[in-house]
Amino acid sequence: MKRAGELAPELPAAAPDISGAVIAFLMIAGLAVLYLIGRRRLVQRAERAERDLRAEQARADERTRLAAEMHDVVTHRLNLMVLHAGALRVAARDDSTREAAEGLRTAGCQALAELRDLVGVLRSGGRARIPDVLPDRLANLVADSAATGLEVTLTEHGDADTISPAVRRTMYRVVQESLTNVHKHAPGAHTEITIHCGPSSVRAVIRNTAPPATPGTAPPRSGNGLLGLRGRVEMVGGTLTAGPTDDGGFEVDAVLPAFVPT
Repeated sequence: MKRAGELAPELPAAAPDISGAVIAFLMIAGLAVLYLIGRRRLVQRAERAERDLRAEQARADERTRLAAEMHDVVTHRLNLMVLHAGALRVAARDDSTREAAEGLRTAGCQALAELRDLVGVLRSGGRARIPDVLPDRLANLVADSAATGLEVTLTEHGDADTISPAVRRTMYRVVQESLTNVHKHAPGAHTEITIHCGPSSVRAVIRNTAPPATPGTAPPRSGNGLLGLRGRVEMVGGTLTAGPTDDGGFEVDAVLPAFVPT
């Protein structure tokens, strides 16, 4: 028992509770770290976007430079060819020479028109629209080859008007490059072109027979032209196979989707 007059013993003071302060400090520190990490990532993305923008600008400048070089060099040479062909047509004394000269002049004018379109696309950085290749141009392409003496037939199934312009352009280039290879590597061979335009796909088969035995004539082969053509076909989601046939000829087979974005 506590005697009268005695003081009660003092209780020890309660220790301050610092757990709440520690938790608050850790939360603030964590938020600060997250802020610094996020800010660093934003800075890195901004720097990467700036580098990409500078690279794209450099590519655009290079496209403009190449377009100017193409216009100055190639257009000049083509104009000279057209002028010489026109002069030959006027000076020729026989009808066959005049017709051949007129064909050269017309082909040169067409090449100049196509070149101007492509140069315009290069200068615009790809924003300009590439002119569409109408279905009748394929028949004209075949007629131009036939006019040079190449025995070529064209068979079309389906409606080419229903396929997208990008596919139509690619199909046209497949036939054009194939005919160019026949002229180069198999002059005098018979060439059959078959086009199938279906609801979901388009197929172009260009097959030529073995060329007549002519000294110095090289057999068809898969060169840079066909490699570039294969890349162009794959760009629109198609496939291209090319190679020699059992009878000594050559065949190009391209399958394209009927619709791709323009």
